[in-house]
Amino acid sequence: RFMEFAEVWGGRYPAIVKLWEDSWAEFVPFLGFDTEIRRVICSTNAIESVNARIRRAVKARGHFPNEQAALKCVYMAIMSLDPTGKGRKRWITRWKAALNAFAVTFEGRLTPTTR
Repeated sequence: RFMEFAEVWGGRYPAIVKLWEDSWAEFVPFLGFDTEIRRVICSTNAIESVNARIRRAVKARGHFPNEQAALKCVYMAIMSLDPTGKGRKRWITRWKAALNAFAVTFEGRLTPTTR
């Protein structure tokens, strides 16, 4: 299918085709994972999102009179990410299939095996 893509779009976008060709060896093992795992790997940027929200909150306030004020600002920024407190339920629902796939694919790494 990649060759079909290269034939259709290679003339118009040669840099994209070259990028895929150069990265193909790293990309193919990714396709070996279950769909649930691939979905999590591709769409999970939660850490970057939290860091961006903290940076935005700190930048909006400029400077802080003491360390306690800075910690309070960071705390409030994190708490504002889930104001209703229902985020954990959504997280569990979203990750359940992926965690099951991880447990099967990487047996013994998520939870210790019994001997």
